[in-house]
Amino acid sequence: MNSYDSAPKVLSTHRHRLAVVYVRQSTAGQVEHNIESTDRQYALRDRAVGLGWPAESVRVIDADLGRSGASTTGRTGFVELTTLVGLGQVGIVLALEVPGWPGTTPTGIGCWIWPG
Repeated sequence: MNSYDSAPKVLSTHRHRLAVVYVRQSTAGQVEHNIESTDRQYALRDRAVGLGWPAESVRVIDADLGRSGASTTGRTGFVELTTLVGLGQVGIVLALEVPGWPGTTPTGIGCWIWPG
């Protein structure tokens, strides 16, 4: 049994689009001192592969490391993410600790799947 067999909400139509891992921390200090959090965020790439995405179909967007989430100004990674989603090119977004985003679990792992 593949690990993605246990993810019934993820359909093959999702896997024909990109899996996006969105990596972000609010300040340069967090990036410098919270290395474990950064590592956990990058490890979501392996989670996407485990859910059945080919490695070449997983895009990691980390341009917003060290940028506050209080505004979208200067957050080129967020702009890229929302553009890809808006164009229908994304099947799933994986991120950690995204307060206020619907779908964030108590563990801080967010997983958003777009209709197939």
